[in-house]
Amino acid sequence: MERLESAIDDVVRSYDGPEEINSLESAALPNRRAVIEAYHLILPTLYMGYYSTRTLNRGNLRYRVGESLYPAYELLVEQIRRAVTYQQRHQRSGDDGREWSENVVLVLFEKLPELRRILNTDALAAFNGDPSVRQLEEVVFSMPGLRATTAHRVANIFYELGVPMIPRIISEYAHSRTGVDIHPGARIGERFFLDHGTGVVIGETSEIGNNVKMYQGVTLGALSVRRSEFDGELPPKRHPTLQDNVTIYAGATILGGATVIGKNSVIGGNVWIVKSVPPGSKIFGRPRE
Repeated sequence: MERLESAIDDVVRSYDGPEEINSLESAALPNRRAVIEAYHLILPTLYMGYYSTRTLNRGNLRYRVGESLYPAYELLVEQIRRAVTYQQRHQRSGDDGREWSENVVLVLFEKLPELRRILNTDALAAFNGDPSVRQLEEVVFSMPGLRATTAHRVANIFYELGVPMIPRIISEYAHSRTGVDIHPGARIGERFFLDHGTGVVIGETSEIGNNVKMYQGVTLGALSVRRSEFDGELPPKRHPTLQDNVTIYAGATILGGATVIGKNSVIGGNVWIVKSVPPGSKIFGRPRE
């Protein structure tokens, strides 16, 4: 017991040191569990017929949607308020207060109909692109690619609105559940299909056009950069651009903000690319340098 008490004392004393992780402001930070709970309340509104555990029809649909969005609203407003207030205190954001947070959540909710339209194109892309799928329901219920894409599209709205911390909580939660790592800042067009999905990494400044298909293990990454090389400001574009109708096969690695994969191109498995390729390219075999 003496050793246990001594160890506890040592841990407490370690918080008096200069390390950046010694903050004791956890109560002021967003609560990860609350953010994830709110996300799980939003999910049924996107795919209500797939998530409802009770009888659902057009007559009670509005009630069911409100049943999800009212508690999601309260949770998100509080968690966004915490995130923004915390950043304001540390002089990293110019916005604060409940009013701003309320407006952000309402903007998200107002975008949900359009978000549902886009997610429908993603689901159909998976159904049409995978002959092993027998019903669209399999895509929505089971495929990790659509789950990851759904979380990303919600997180991206918050990211574009300038919400701190919350988008990354959602995206990393999806990462932990699907094996797909999409930064909330990535811009992804319609009819996006992640086949299998596991091990895919899509960086913050990636831009992906319409009708793009990617297999497992693909990386859209940055060439090695250090924050100190840019006086604390990273380059605005560090990750690749994929134009419309591109297919990237398993294990391909595409790096750099200036790298553009032209439309209608096919990139083979395990290829390494750090330079742009013109539209209609077919890159296979040895790595491209």
